[in-house]
Amino acid sequence: MLLPRHHEPIVAVATASGRGAVGIVRVSGADLGLFVTALFGRALAPRHATYLPFTDAAGATIDRGLAIHFPAPHSYTGEDVLELQAHGGPVVLQLLLARCLELAASKLPGLRLAQPGEFTERAFLNDKLDLAQAEAVADLIEASTEAAARSAGRSLTGAFSDEVNTLRAQLIDLRMLVEATLDFPEEEIDFLEKANARGRLRAITAQIDAVLSRARQGALLREGITVVLAGQPNVGKSSLLNALAGAELAIVTPIAGTTRDKVSSTIQIEGVPLHVIDTAGLRDSVDEVERIGVARSWSEIERADAVLLLHDLTRIGQAAYDAGEAQIEQRLPAALAGRDRLLHVYNKADAAPAPGAHAGLALSARTGAGIAALRAKLLELAGWHAQPEGLFIARTRHVQALREARAHLGGALVQAARADAALDLLAEELRLAHDALGAITGAFGADELLGEIFSRFCIGK
Repeated sequence: MLLPRHHEPIVAVATASGRGAVGIVRVSGADLGLFVTALFGRALAPRHATYLPFTDAAGATIDRGLAIHFPAPHSYTGEDVLELQAHGGPVVLQLLLARCLELAASKLPGLRLAQPGEFTERAFLNDKLDLAQAEAVADLIEASTEAAARSAGRSLTGAFSDEVNTLRAQLIDLRMLVEATLDFPEEEIDFLEKANARGRLRAITAQIDAVLSRARQGALLREGITVVLAGQPNVGKSSLLNALAGAELAIVTPIAGTTRDKVSSTIQIEGVPLHVIDTAGLRDSVDEVERIGVARSWSEIERADAVLLLHDLTRIGQAAYDAGEAQIEQRLPAALAGRDRLLHVYNKADAAPAPGAHAGLALSARTGAGIAALRAKLLELAGWHAQPEGLFIARTRHVQALREARAHLGGALVQAARADAALDLLAEELRLAHDALGAITGAFGADELLGEIFSRFCIGK
């Protein structure tokens, strides 16, 4: 639904803040012809870069650069778009922005600064992009790994949307069959049997399972997982963070309690971002600063997607150390203990006289022995498995929508398998599954959802 603000012309600096070789000021609106002529004293050839001076109201040159006019509908937003490409100094770009707003008072009434994501929002509203593609624009900009960038690029070209739309088209055909049977109950022909509706429903369900599996992987590429390194003081958490990151991020000393607050780093393993957090050693302390750090450690453990609980092989068997281990085991959150996202890691294998056998992973953060195995285990904890070329980026809301659609298809399968199938219930389950898929591409969704999505974009995009 178009709101009044969607009809207003907008302008913004479309390049990142700071200094650069080139900066862009972008204008979008229903008709920019008079505005362009007033700004440059002549019209511009459509979709051709024209080199000319950018002047202020007095005719003084602000800068010289390229101007490109994209008449509707052949533009990013689907509206008339003007791009001014100048030198990328913040002052230059602000002067050009001010000049556009100043001139708009007489030549483009209503021109205002664009809100975050508003150019892409208009591209969606004008059917230049669907919602999944629009989100992929932001994901491509924010990609933290090469794999995430490539996957976002595939989503932007419509790879994910095509799969979702194919499923929706198949569901439409199936809904037509079911509702035809509902509309003509007096007919003796069993539409569902004749058209193999049950077989088609099973095939659609299998396809959505495959898409859901790939979407989970795409969500991992975009969001990664948060991994917390926990354990008693001096078990080697900071050394392990440095080993995983390949850099000296955390201070490492033999002094217990060196780490007083969390230290974070994002690493990537096979393109999957892992947000690793080194926490303060878990122990009772009379030091107020250390007690605050320990409390924060427990908070990070509760929020983590995965926890590496480190143990010191050189101290196992010592009474004080074993007592500390027992306290930690008792305090582990009930939601975390015994679950797959808790991994026991036995460090200092290089210094232990006899490492022995433990229900976890033995390694040495100092020498690097076992780090490769830990990386593989972290991918396993994340739920990652190697995918063939063609993975698309996905968001948590996409995964949730696919799960909702799958749940309704499961309900439809139950109804279809019954000898006395309630066709009205079957039809309703298919409709709900269809709507859930439509929410992914924006074919079906709430205005509140659109506002939440586009508000997270950068200004100028």
